[in-house]
Amino acid sequence: MTNPRSLASPFGRALCAMITPFTEAGTLDLDGAQRLAARLVAEGCDGLVLSGTTGESPTTTDAEKAELVRAVRAAVGDRVSLVAGVGTADTRHTVDLALAAEKAGADGVLVVSPYYSRPPQDALEAHFREIADASGLPVMLYDIPGRTGTRIEPETMIRLAAHPRIVAVKDCAYDLLGTQKVLAGTELAYYAGCDEQILALYAVGAAGYVSTVANAVPRQLRAILDTFDAGDTDAAALLQQRAMELIELMMASGLPGTVTAKGLLNALDLPAGPVRPPLRPAGPETLDGLRGAYERFVA
Repeated sequence: MTNPRSLASPFGRALCAMITPFTEAGTLDLDGAQRLAARLVAEGCDGLVLSGTTGESPTTTDAEKAELVRAVRAAVGDRVSLVAGVGTADTRHTVDLALAAEKAGADGVLVVSPYYSRPPQDALEAHFREIADASGLPVMLYDIPGRTGTRIEPETMIRLAAHPRIVAVKDCAYDLLGTQKVLAGTELAYYAGCDEQILALYAVGAAGYVSTVANAVPRQLRAILDTFDAGDTDAAALLQQRAMELIELMMASGLPGTVTAKGLLNALDLPAGPVRPPLRPAGPETLDGLRGAYERFVA
């Protein structure tokens, strides 16, 4: 058995699922995206995931997605990896987005299971293989059945791991047994996609995390991994526990993480701007709670 962390993690360890800043008029704020990306890198992120759900990919155009990759690449250079979210419910459209991301300068693509149509496992496997065959970029599978309606079953993951460009998984399946089954049987680099599971998955061999909460506290979340790697597992556990108030308010308050992340970033005078409909901004009470939890966590 090979622990994926003993290999070179393909995209780094501490990845932020970056929000997509918009202007007050609702247009793409490329200057804000560059400033936010530079801050995240300076504060410890060694990878950025662009145009994921946190990046409001359902409401950004194909052209905006490519523009965002180019702008962020110009801001951060080759210091960190850029993973572009390209997953859609349409295989052909996903292939087109993967090719556009490669042309724009991405280092990899994040591909979610096709949503709503709920393809069976053989069709799901064929979907991922077609996308991995289409470009030269490494692929991170995104397993989030609560959003898509379809699980990437562990047996499917194990078969897909044989593809040379399918190298990683963003795990939001809440199935520790299934996750460990794939970790034990493949060399896929697993990333915790749910912030409350950062330390739990890292302790059993995950490569790191893809975090929405890191938009606000990149350095503090990175410290969980660094402290664990330094051998102080008790201190790492305390850091994870200290983060839980903010994680719960951002990710389990009944609002999408995009809404809470942008609300907190705006409150901190960091680039964010509004969310696009059908999402709506967080209300004053939510923002007060987020700001308080943030200040207690970073104190």
